[in-house]
Amino acid sequence: MDYGRLLVISLGTGSSKIEEKYDADEAAKWGVLGWLTNGGSTPLVDVFTQASADMVDFHLSVVFQALHSERNYLRIQDDTLNGVVSSVDIATKKNLEDLVKVGDGLLKKPVSRVNLETGIVEPSDQETNAEALKRFAKLLSEEKQLRDTKSPHGRISISN
Repeated sequence: MDYGRLLVISLGTGSSKIEEKYDADEAAKWGVLGWLTNGGSTPLVDVFTQASADMVDFHLSVVFQALHSERNYLRIQDDTLNGVVSSVDIATKKNLEDLVKVGDGLLKKPVSRVNLETGIVEPSDQETNAEALKRFAKLLSEEKQLRDTKSPHGRISISN
């Protein structure tokens, strides 16, 4: 299999990972209930959710870098959200408009990649997220055209 042909786009929902919600000295004193609920949040769920997303990103980065295809894996995620915009259950008109602004800002940012030495996500100098998405769209469109020409049925159109 030609692994260089694989394209993966991973779109995150945003998080407040950078926001320091928990203090290690305080957490060391928590009992079981403190880890389940603390100050209106759920520390144990937060830690497992963030760790799971980070591990998937790290493992995919390892695979694509090992295959010398790191430009074929695109992760778009904002770890700097805070306040109302970082909540997944506030669907007010203002919050949704603010989330659109966050998305527009993410498109302008450079593509970020996991530094496998440090585990830290760092911006790359290659292209912006918008440019990377356009590149992926072009590759997918070219692949679709190639498949259509090879198909014994010619171009297949899907209609409702």
